[in-house]
Amino acid sequence: MTFLGEKTESASVGTTPRLPAPLALVRPGQWPKNLLVVPLPLLGADWQWDAAARVGLAMAAFVLASSLVYVVNDIADVERDRRHPVKRHRPLASGRLSVRTAVALAVAVAGLLAPVLLVLGPEAAWPVLLYLVVNGAYSWKLKHLPLLDVFIVATGFVLRLLGGYQASGHPVAGWLVLTVLTLCLALILGKRRHELGVSGTGHRPALVGYSVHFLDLVLVLCSALTMVGYLLYLRTESGFEGGALLTAPCALFALFRYLQIVIVQSEGGNPVRTLLQDRVMITNSSLWAGLLLVCQLN
Repeated sequence: MTFLGEKTESASVGTTPRLPAPLALVRPGQWPKNLLVVPLPLLGADWQWDAAARVGLAMAAFVLASSLVYVVNDIADVERDRRHPVKRHRPLASGRLSVRTAVALAVAVAGLLAPVLLVLGPEAAWPVLLYLVVNGAYSWKLKHLPLLDVFIVATGFVLRLLGGYQASGHPVAGWLVLTVLTLCLALILGKRRHELGVSGTGHRPALVGYSVHFLDLVLVLCSALTMVGYLLYLRTESGFEGGALLTAPCALFALFRYLQIVIVQSEGGNPVRTLLQDRVMITNSSLWAGLLLVCQLN
């Protein structure tokens, strides 16, 4: 992926084999998704350290659950991944790891997840369990159905958010849920747009239900809904003072930058890298976080 002169995503794939194959299979590069979403209920809230500790435990549960999903999904998709210009470098598709070893790794991860869920208790564990069920259905068949595939993936992020709320004990902020849903839809649609341009419809059957023009339209729609949801969240549910509305330009700029990366630069294959490695995004996010911190302290 191009970030102001950085290497493209395809060129950077060669860095993946530097990780030991079992570690690469659980995709530690994707773990920041949980760090970005699960703690959101603590924003603007009068929280205690015990609530923060439980949210940390919920993050650990989602890290393990998502790792388990990645392993199972790679086992199911090994043949398709071998036909993809980037995913063919994954441990199973490249032959660096056997399917039998991957199954053993999945059992080990599940064994680590079980006691974490027991400590969380049923009230905070159900979003993780539902996440596993939904992603199991996704890996089985739903990922091949256009539109439903992106909504299923976005639902995973909403469940992360709900897991944070259940762990912290704070009431759910409906507008924040909408914001996370539509933002994640935009990120996933951007990824689908990139996949359509890189490998056509051969690797992912659901791509036959998309076109670049259609994806551009729904990307703009989801971005607009994200902005509206964020503003309503700040205004009605966030717990921040009125000054938090000063962060609106940062949110708008982030959406514009993402659309620029996806539509103008034809990138977006790795949304996590887009959010965490693009220098423009990092600068904007730092300013955004600083403004929220000032509002929190006030």
